[in-house]
Amino acid sequence: MSYASPTAPKYEYRRHLPHYQKSDWPIFITFCKRTHAPFSKEARNIVMDCCLRGHGKKFLLHAAVVMPDHVHLLLTPLRDPNGWPYLLPHILKLIKGASARAINKQTQRTGQVWQHESFDHILRSEESQAEKQEYIRQNPVRKGLVKAAEDYPWFWQEPKPV
Repeated sequence: MSYASPTAPKYEYRRHLPHYQKSDWPIFITFCKRTHAPFSKEARNIVMDCCLRGHGKKFLLHAAVVMPDHVHLLLTPLRDPNGWPYLLPHILKLIKGASARAINKQTQRTGQVWQHESFDHILRSEESQAEKQEYIRQNPVRKGLVKAAEDYPWFWQEPKPV
C-alpha cells in the first residue's frame, strides 16, 4: 500500500506494482538479476560503474550495493533543466539498460539480464534514510559474503560531510 498524496505523480511502470515518486525525496530501490546464477566480479564492476554514472547528473546516489544477484540503491532524483524531477523509470532504464548491454558484450551473450520489475520505496525521514543506508551497507555481511561491510568491493556510499 502506498501513502502518497492524491497530487503525487504516479507513473505507469511495467507489470503490477504501483510506483510513486515525490519530488526531492530519497527512494530505496531493489532490482534483481533475471536468473539466480551469480554475477561475475567483472559484471558486478560493470553494474557499479553504471550506478555511479548518473550520480550528480540525473540523481544523487546516497548508497549502492551490487550483490551477486540483485542491487540495492538509495538515491534522490534530481531535476531536469525545466525543473521537473527525473522519473524513476528513466533512471532505472539508464542503469539497467547500460549495464545489461555492457554485461552482454563482456560475456558475449544476448538477452535479458534484469527482471522487468523493481521494488521502490519512498523514504519519509532522515532516520529511515540512515536505516536504509545501513541496511545496504550490511547486506553483504548478512549474506555471508564478507565479515565486515568495508571489505565488500561492490558497496559505495556518499562521503560524509566534514
